[in-house]
Amino acid sequence: MIHSDAVRALRDWSTADAGQDRLRHDYLDHLADHPDGLWRSCLPAHITASAVVVDPQAGRVLLTLHPKVGIWLQTGGHCEPGDPTLAAAALREATEESGIAGLALLESDGVPLPVKLDRHQVRCTGKDRPENTHLDVQYVAVAPPGAQELISEESLDLRWFDYDRLPELTDESLRALVAAARKLTD
Repeated sequence: MIHSDAVRALRDWSTADAGQDRLRHDYLDHLADHPDGLWRSCLPAHITASAVVVDPQAGRVLLTLHPKVGIWLQTGGHCEPGDPTLAAAALREATEESGIAGLALLESDGVPLPVKLDRHQVRCTGKDRPENTHLDVQYVAVAPPGAQELISEESLDLRWFDYDRLPELTDESLRALVAAARKLTD
């Protein structure tokens, strides 16, 4: 079920950015070639789901200091067998990692749609294993007013940052994701 949902989500999502559209087609090709393409066991690449948590009223974003890569990132991770949809996987990860109940993914016509795609190398199968490629599908999760974060064992730290004051210890992909989230929630 999640496989067909991921195909639908990627097929239905459109972007004016040529690079993002190429990635979208690459992800769809991956899913066509790999019935197990959403699972951590699919090597050398698999689909992951993430969500940047935003508080538009306060103009801020919640970031996690990732323990494996040591930089500030959005919440996210691997799909799990109980996830009915790709969006549900992103929302589950955001809720687990932020500790915030009541997060809501941005939607279009009642359907959560990806905001950005990012392909990156990681070691998610252990130090002595080769790098894998995460084909990350990124969403925006809006926090309810007055939301209080609660750090989990999956983070070294968890902190709110003003949109205009992102930490230096991050990457350009996160900066682009936050810019897209800000544009959609302003």
